[in-house]
Amino acid sequence: MAGRDGGHRALDSARVGRPRARPACSQVALGRLCGLRRAPGTPRKETALGEEAEEWRSQYPLLCFLQKRHFVDRRRLLVRGGRGGDGLSCFHSEPRKEFGGPDGGDGGSGGHVILRVDRQVKSLSSVQSQYQGFDGEDGGRKNCFGRNGAVLYIRVPMGTLVKEGNKVLADLSRPGDEYIAALGGAGGKGNRFFLANDNRAPVTCTPGQPGQERVLFLELKTMAHAGLVGLPNAGKSSLLRAISNAKPAVAAYPFTTLKPHVGIVHYEDHQQVAVADVPGLVRGAHRNRGLGHAFLRHIERCGFLLFVLDLSVPQPWTQLDDLKHELDQYEEGLSSRPHAIIANKIDLPQARANLPELQARLGAKAIALSAATGENLEELLLCLKELHDRHVAAELQQGRQPLRW
Repeated sequence: MAGRDGGHRALDSARVGRPRARPACSQVALGRLCGLRRAPGTPRKETALGEEAEEWRSQYPLLCFLQKRHFVDRRRLLVRGGRGGDGLSCFHSEPRKEFGGPDGGDGGSGGHVILRVDRQVKSLSSVQSQYQGFDGEDGGRKNCFGRNGAVLYIRVPMGTLVKEGNKVLADLSRPGDEYIAALGGAGGKGNRFFLANDNRAPVTCTPGQPGQERVLFLELKTMAHAGLVGLPNAGKSSLLRAISNAKPAVAAYPFTTLKPHVGIVHYEDHQQVAVADVPGLVRGAHRNRGLGHAFLRHIERCGFLLFVLDLSVPQPWTQLDDLKHELDQYEEGLSSRPHAIIANKIDLPQARANLPELQARLGAKAIALSAATGENLEELLLCLKELHDRHVAAELQQGRQPLRW
């Protein structure tokens, strides 16, 4: 018996000491994080990122990091509102009280799923593919109504377009903007609701309604005051590093930048100008050549443009015509926005040789500078502030609130 008990004891300890396997698929855990239907009896939370989310983050820090490090500007989203709670059919029961009558309460309504703009979110990488709203509680005895399901908020970056098919449903371009992605279902009715003069003892009750289910498409368009537009390897990322604290990748080959970067330029009067580094455009970008549409849509939200030309290549003035042509073919009038022309790489000998002819063709409005050495950056900063002041004045004149970072 002793040996047998010891064997059982050893077996039990082996079972207890066996490590618990983590879920192989991250989508299961991510679904729990994002507010999938809760288990009965668990407390409700007003937002999806509650205590359970913080505990999940502490258990899976690597997965959270991998999700945030990639820039995502498109997302397909399946959202379901919470299901309404069922109504209850019961009768009042109390000592020395006969024929108490029906007292079944109504079920609570399901929670909505709402998209909300958060200025701290810069990409759609944290938005998951499926969301399920919180369910409403069932009705109870003594005419007790079930609790409504809590609202599930999905944090999205500023500049998010919400589409259903090809139809644009919402443009979330301001901090705090919200859009109800899916409505929660209505709660069921208890038998107390069906009490009438001709039916004093109803037994009928109705179940809760399922929540709304929709397939939405989210599309991010970067929000910035100015946009750096140029061909690949024109020095846009180097220029953004020179005038702001942004750190986009810089290398001596084209297409180093594959996602937009936003840098903030600070001035002495506490004014901040957001400048977006858009990936390089190629000829035929308006036909989606070289991911042209994925890059061009980030220019739509910019109030004014900075055309960056590579002064070291032969005939650099043709770059401006090509860039304006691509912008106009993508959206009519896009190149006619207020803009400045920047002739980069003036530190190279070939660039200095091309500068006189460039100024003769484009006039004195081209700003010759070097992002690598910092030469003549002051003129660019003054021009940038002047363009920003004009943009703010135009927004206020049209009754719109200008973008603030």
